[in-house]
Amino acid sequence: MIRTHSLAALAASAALLLGGCTTTNNYNYPKDARAAPAASKAQAAGQAKNVILFIGDGMGISTVTAARIYAGQKQGQSGEEYVLPFETFDNVALVKTYNTDAQVADSAGTASAMHTGVKTRIGVLGYGPGVANGDCASGSGHELGLLGEEVKQRGLALGIVSTARLTHATPASVYARSVSRDWEGDTAIPEDQRGLGCTDIAQQLVAAPFDVALGGGSVAFFGKQNGGLRLDDGADLPADWAAATGGNFVTTAADLAAAPADAPLLGLFSPSHMTYMVERGDQSSEPTLTEMTATAVTRLADDPDGFYLMVEGGRIDHGHHDGQAGYALEEAVEFARAIQWAIDNTDPAETLIMVTADHSHVFTIAGYPRRGNDILGLVVPPEGWGEDGDPADAPMLAADGKPYTTLGYGNGPGALKPAVANGRPIPETGIGAHQQAAIPTGSETHGGEDVALYANGPGAENVRGVMEQNLIYDVIRKAFGWDTE
Repeated sequence: MIRTHSLAALAASAALLLGGCTTTNNYNYPKDARAAPAASKAQAAGQAKNVILFIGDGMGISTVTAARIYAGQKQGQSGEEYVLPFETFDNVALVKTYNTDAQVADSAGTASAMHTGVKTRIGVLGYGPGVANGDCASGSGHELGLLGEEVKQRGLALGIVSTARLTHATPASVYARSVSRDWEGDTAIPEDQRGLGCTDIAQQLVAAPFDVALGGGSVAFFGKQNGGLRLDDGADLPADWAAATGGNFVTTAADLAAAPADAPLLGLFSPSHMTYMVERGDQSSEPTLTEMTATAVTRLADDPDGFYLMVEGGRIDHGHHDGQAGYALEEAVEFARAIQWAIDNTDPAETLIMVTADHSHVFTIAGYPRRGNDILGLVVPPEGWGEDGDPADAPMLAADGKPYTTLGYGNGPGALKPAVANGRPIPETGIGAHQQAAIPTGSETHGGEDVALYANGPGAENVRGVMEQNLIYDVIRKAFGWDTE
């Protein structure tokens, strides 16, 4: 189902924080985290006061499976039996991710579908499919209503959290319209498109009435004098925003923890995307996704009318694009930790939590590895499954006589730079490895298969079967009780 409607149609960190298969949870939450206060406003029966949408960017079903095994193995288990926190939700659906002009989607078109109720073109944010990508004038008359706008129009609090740049496609879909997802700052808009009425995404963020926005991407908000890339060398959009709203701007985890709770909050913790979990040292000044989620939920829950929060695990996608499954899985583990925090600190009678992906990747779990085989290692078969005469723990060999990794990609950097030992190319293994890929490309690509949607709380019963991605928007509005007005 593909529907169109216009804007005018709207009324106005070391231990894993995962829900494992055992009954004992060894969770270390952020020190300042506290449970959300009790609801101060009566809810209609079956309606949600709050909705949290967790989007694991690029977290296809094969990534969920691999993350489950990886997380379990980090806990000393074989891994296959492990249970991620959202896998306990009773309501699950498959979601079709295609864009109107693309069989395999990008994050702009998919995230826009979730936040507008309309499938649109690849690379486009907040406009219907009638626009031309990168053509500012073509957007006129094709503006779509944004869920983030309606949330504020109806008096609820609004939050956006991401480990990617806040101007990147998925977080931008909550608050922005752009005929090109690449127009994150004004220098990214081509000269022939400037002055035609289109505003860059960073400028749209500081003009949006959010309550909490936390992520990376500071360079789009400052001019050169302040370490950024805006056309105005002296530009300081966060300072302008703070002056206009009375809000607080923070750049470190320490500042985040100390920020007053009675004003809007903007946090930009890195020049571009936030640092991969694998690459963070003990002295990192960046908050984790769990810490950002805890801060957002805690602050938003103070609104008696409820809230909408979008949380993106943005760097799952980037680890896959780099062909480094270990990076992607560490990001997925942190994403699951954030979800567990939300489960433990919200009331399931009033908060709908949904977990999904915007799209998948060409990511595979291959061969016949034995139970408990290192998910980041070479395929070692079950006893008796290998060729006669093979050592009991020897890796399986492909037709070319070489071993191969359990995890691989249909394309990507792993096809370009094989390691060499004893004159024979062998695949890389371990947390920083580039897993094997079949087709040599500089960056691994998205995959086109359906992704999963998991839901728990008021309105979760509407998550079932096989769904078009834009219907996630309808599930949210129905959960809030808006579709009956």
